[in-house]
Amino acid sequence: MGEFLLELLSEEIPARMQTRASDDLRRLVSDKLTEAGLAHGKAEAYATPRRLALRLEGLPAQQPDREIEVKGPRVGAPENVLQAFLKARGLSGIEACEQRESGRGAFWFYVERVAGRPAPAVLADLLPQVIAGFPWPKSMRWAHDRVTWVRPLRNIVAVFDGELVPFEIDLGAPNRPHRMASGQETFGHRFLGPQSLVVSNFQTYKARLAVRQVMLDPAERRHTIRKNAERLARSESLSLTADEALLDEVVGLVEWPVVLMGRIDAGFMDLPPEVLTTVMRSHQKYFALEDSHGRLAPRFIIVSNMETRDQGATIVQGNERVLRARLADAQFFWDQDRKARLESRLSALAPIVFHAKLGSVAEKVERVASVAARLAACIPGAEETVVRRAARLAKADLTTGMVGEFPELQGIMGRYYARLEGETPDVANAIAEHYAPAGPHDKCPTAPVSIAVALADKLDTLVGFWGVDEKPTGSRDPFALRRAALGAIRLILENGIRCHLLESFDVASTAYEAQGVDIRIEPLRDLLDFFADRLKVALKEKGVRHDLIAAVFALKLADGRREDDLVRLMRRVDALADFIAGEDGANLLTSSKRAGNILRIEEKKDAKSYDGPADPSLLALPEESALAEALATVRAAAEPAIAREDFGAAMAALARLRAPVDAFFDKVTVNSDDPAQRANRLRLLSRIRATLGIVADFSKIEG
Repeated sequence: MGEFLLELLSEEIPARMQTRASDDLRRLVSDKLTEAGLAHGKAEAYATPRRLALRLEGLPAQQPDREIEVKGPRVGAPENVLQAFLKARGLSGIEACEQRESGRGAFWFYVERVAGRPAPAVLADLLPQVIAGFPWPKSMRWAHDRVTWVRPLRNIVAVFDGELVPFEIDLGAPNRPHRMASGQETFGHRFLGPQSLVVSNFQTYKARLAVRQVMLDPAERRHTIRKNAERLARSESLSLTADEALLDEVVGLVEWPVVLMGRIDAGFMDLPPEVLTTVMRSHQKYFALEDSHGRLAPRFIIVSNMETRDQGATIVQGNERVLRARLADAQFFWDQDRKARLESRLSALAPIVFHAKLGSVAEKVERVASVAARLAACIPGAEETVVRRAARLAKADLTTGMVGEFPELQGIMGRYYARLEGETPDVANAIAEHYAPAGPHDKCPTAPVSIAVALADKLDTLVGFWGVDEKPTGSRDPFALRRAALGAIRLILENGIRCHLLESFDVASTAYEAQGVDIRIEPLRDLLDFFADRLKVALKEKGVRHDLIAAVFALKLADGRREDDLVRLMRRVDALADFIAGEDGANLLTSSKRAGNILRIEEKKDAKSYDGPADPSLLALPEESALAEALATVRAAAEPAIAREDFGAAMAALARLRAPVDAFFDKVTVNSDDPAQRANRLRLLSRIRATLGIVADFSKIEG
């Protein structure tokens, strides 16, 4: 058993791609080795801005010997057929083969014994395939090179048990050869330790890289950055603002993290803190610091990839100068934007296209205001006039200089400008929160006005794109409609909003039609199914079974509509989950499936439906009568419970069907020789299906 080390050195790999790339490298090489019969022990992959490295432990020195069984002609086949088979296998006579019975008679078989190849030879074959077909999210081709890579590939190290694994990859075009060979030499930090180093094993590789200012392990770089940043913050009686996403990104930007502290000019501290942090975080990759009161401090943390003789003083000065210029721009926009009221900016939304088929942003604002005002009726505490005002102003800050320069601040700047103009806190907060929740971990608005505007905005988007048939397909979702649906679901469920989705779709489509947009009704019919799919995704992490959601979404209510009240739907799902988890519910589920299968087969055979009440005069056996009576009694108890949304009581009523249903299937032959009796018994089965169907479509439930 030996150790294998692979390093792929390139120009800088984007930070966001490094973790996935290291995982892909480990998976691809491990899978190909396993397929080749070279199962190994521990596999570790590492990424820095310039290199991907893979270490495999416990790799066998050679493949095991194999036997390949080849089936030949039938015994007694013509001589020319037999000779052709022997020649193809390089055999001189039939004595090298053996006869075996194989299904349709006796055949000749040849067992070829193949000696295992050395591991380096196998690696030399598979590694060029891995490199050439590496699944980068985005890759490029340079000059005349044929092989694509995320950035130009510069060097390859491949070592097994201290010895080179020799192979080449052909980077060039057919008429311009450019071959790169593997070796045992690599290079350190681009500026601090560019000298080459010879690699013989992983431990010396990692140690010698460290001497040349390359910290190979991302976890080690992460720990170093956090520890040193916190140490610098404490030296100024400050604390590091938590930002794991930024830390992840910075870890992928440096091979040798050097943590420094800079200063923000006091004159910029009057800017909104979100402006300061956005400029530092998104544009400069600086970490913000807070004082003991949780307020933004006039300091920031820089993570450099360089060590300097002046302990980073020049680097700090340069970064302070860049930040000063960026903040000066922000200060200018802040001063200029406050000279115009938000309402005066609404006309500037007209030239901004929301979508070619759906009109301008100004038209979207009108629709959202109309839909939000209608939704206010089902959101306790949401006053229609306040909701309409918030919706009208929600996107006005898109025309400000600050949002034009820093798009991440849309909504946030609107709240600041609204408060400065004297708008109520409800209106100002709704402007800031109407984009939320933007993701599964984003905070969901809880204020009534914010809920109404945020929900209306998302429903307008979903109905609009569905109405012009611009739905997501496969992995393609250019308008983030999946995210919009998940956001709408969270707004409804987390705030307990009692609204009917289908009615809300109609309200949104009416707003489009009022503007002359041709909304096609046909695509809207499966928008509820899209919500069902998104709800399954949203609840999967909480352990809610997807089939139970499907069973309740497929339910037809008493008025013929589908269940589209998400709050009520989830109450049904919870009660249904408790019901089928019990013995009565599990057995009744089995019986319902049996009844459904019989009905489906017989209705297809007879080309007719057996829906409808059973004829009491044709109930010949006591078990038939008992089932008919139980079905009537249970339905009479369950329907009022459902009407008052006591789904637990409805399920308890259904549980009383277990005994009569079991007895019916034990004692009664459904397909009686008497046609009238058979039809009546099939109608009894349809009553089982219909009675269970008042709480869910049991045919959708698995198990």
